[in-house]
Amino acid sequence: MKACNDAQGIIHSFQSLGTVDGPGVRYVVFMQGCNLRCSCCHNPDTWELKASKTYTAEQVFKNASKYVEYFGKDGGITVSGGEPLMQAQFVKNLFILCKENGINTCLDTSGSILNDNVLSLLDYTDRVLLDVKYTNNDDYVKHVGCTLDTVLKFLQILDQKHIKTTIRQVIIPTVNDDKNNILKLKDIVSKFSCVDKIELLPFKKICQTKYDELGISFPFGTLPTPQAELMQELNLLLK
Repeated sequence: MKACNDAQGIIHSFQSLGTVDGPGVRYVVFMQGCNLRCSCCHNPDTWELKASKTYTAEQVFKNASKYVEYFGKDGGITVSGGEPLMQAQFVKNLFILCKENGINTCLDTSGSILNDNVLSLLDYTDRVLLDVKYTNNDDYVKHVGCTLDTVLKFLQILDQKHIKTTIRQVIIPTVNDDKNNILKLKDIVSKFSCVDKIELLPFKKICQTKYDELGISFPFGTLPTPQAELMQELNLLLK
């Protein structure tokens, strides 16, 4: 394995000791740029693939390596976004360095891009955190900007490659917070043996200030956050 040095990553930010972006303690790289415009997006400041600060895979790996002692047996490096699949060659280069040094790799993605570069990246990916945002195509088209079928095709590839997968869904009151949605999600996921975990995440509005600063409307800004009791009820349906 040898990383190609011709791809630099446009990166939004880093988190040195993340605990919610994959198993264990992780160094998290948030890529700049996203091909979608999700109505519930928490990071609108990552949408545009603009010339922020750029890094080589070697530079990022060197920074991440400072925290290896905290990773333990489960932790490692997670690349999130934005949408990391927009810069698949760079992420592949980084993951190659990780694999050469025995560091676990995790990809946090919408699964909305599938091409040769992405397929090659997946060969060096230990786990994927895959957002299945809704369980019907109409909501995907209306609130995301791609189709459910696109995401399920990506999940099928993960299954074929035997990549451990965590399914994530943000629970949004009045949109997808009903029993039928969760049972349908459970049914969809049951067809893929690569999935070993489903996480339901409560919708939050702490991102409102980002929308205000950017001068754009937060599509779901008027919706409430789900009650803890509801989250417990929905999680019980997954048992």
